[in-house]
Amino acid sequence: METKVPTPKALLVGIQLPRVSDEEVQGSLSELTRLVNTLGYEVIGSLTQKRSSTSSAVVVGQGKLVELAQWTGGTGKVAAGFKKKKSKAAERLEAEEETDNDDDVESELEAQEFSEEPDDDAGDLQVTPPVSSEPSLNAPPPGAKAGVIVMDCDLTPSQLRNLESATGATVLDRTGVIIEIFSRHARTRAAKLQVEIARLNYLAPRIRETGGSSERQGGGVGGKGAGESSQELDRRHIRDRIKELKTELESVQHEGAIRRNRRLEENAVALVGYTNAGKSSLMRAMTGSEVLVADKLFATLDTTVRPMYPESVPKILLSDTVGFIKKLPHDLVASFRSTLEEALNSDLLLFVVDASDPTFREQLAVTKEVLGEIGALEIKSLILLNKSDRLYEVEKEKLKKEFPDAIMLSTRDKGDLAALRETLLQFFEGDMTEARLKVPYTIQGAVGEIRRVMRVLDETYDGTGAIFKVKARPSDLEKICARFKISLAD
Repeated sequence: METKVPTPKALLVGIQLPRVSDEEVQGSLSELTRLVNTLGYEVIGSLTQKRSSTSSAVVVGQGKLVELAQWTGGTGKVAAGFKKKKSKAAERLEAEEETDNDDDVESELEAQEFSEEPDDDAGDLQVTPPVSSEPSLNAPPPGAKAGVIVMDCDLTPSQLRNLESATGATVLDRTGVIIEIFSRHARTRAAKLQVEIARLNYLAPRIRETGGSSERQGGGVGGKGAGESSQELDRRHIRDRIKELKTELESVQHEGAIRRNRRLEENAVALVGYTNAGKSSLMRAMTGSEVLVADKLFATLDTTVRPMYPESVPKILLSDTVGFIKKLPHDLVASFRSTLEEALNSDLLLFVVDASDPTFREQLAVTKEVLGEIGALEIKSLILLNKSDRLYEVEKEKLKKEFPDAIMLSTRDKGDLAALRETLLQFFEGDMTEARLKVPYTIQGAVGEIRRVMRVLDETYDGTGAIFKVKARPSDLEKICARFKISLAD
């Protein structure tokens, strides 16, 4: 009989900075909850605190740190000997990583005006009082104990270590959670390489000593190298590994670029949008392909390209791209740049949004911001207000007034899907022209090519050949006539 592994319990912590509303904080925590659930953790609670910045040694104030320890069973204070002696080079590196960007006058004024919970850890972390036996206002329910703390912000290496020391729990930040999800969901070689590069870039500054001294190691045959600490050696190994991965990724991306170049002559539509907006469900409904559909964040990391089904003439290719999210780590944006180029090479962008989500406007803004970084916003686009079956009629009417040019649909409604198909056909036919082609019987292969790239409106036959009335792009007409040496009929 198999023993069931208990589900890890997680506590979320949100930091409310100046000029950030309560609604934005709660919205971000809701999104973080879904991210943590996607990892398979059970969220048992969340805490928030107003702070002027996230640059303090433990991010939160002392009172909130004690509160966290009540949820985890920790001491509520950073252990006296927790920080190891570092080499001067390591100290300089950490100082660069933890540079406080909030030292300008404007930030100081904002901090003075911002109402912040008292923070009595201005000086030595070691004078922290022990955890009180009295339950706090946000004390955990009886029997609840979190083994994981997830901070809704990015942490420096020392902040992460300090929080783990004070709480006795595993501590993750938002970027670490997203990278872990990407690592689990990557399927193709390209996606795995991209995620691994981002993971190593995230891990490199967080390398810590596993024990012993951080003094310089001796040289000699088989040694670690004169003048190198074990920490610096680990970082060098990571840099070398990243270099190898980038070289391999370039080779994989070159193959992908060749495939994209072959599709340049095809009509291409890219589905873009926030994670879990319904892009994969729409892709499956419009193409009949068995793409992965799951109610999880970042279920799709690999670009899938399929022809619209039933196939149209000329063919229209749809591509399902990786979803976006707020605070998407820059390393992941950079790593998946080649994946996003599928959108850059398309003729039309379909911005898929979950119209039933009250935050979809902010999600749409995030999507456009990321696509703007690769220059894809110059491409023609349409907004699809997806999951309309979850809306009341009053809500639908309001959205139609707010987004008059948008298409409202549900992937469960065949009529909506047929209307979208017709919209796509009309979009590409807008650049087409009608013509009549005379194809003598003696010319081989021309008829098949005409049917493949053109819409045949009518065809007649006489003693010398066939006359096709077609609708096609001017470039396709020119290529067919030049290739088979046929002429336009009167």
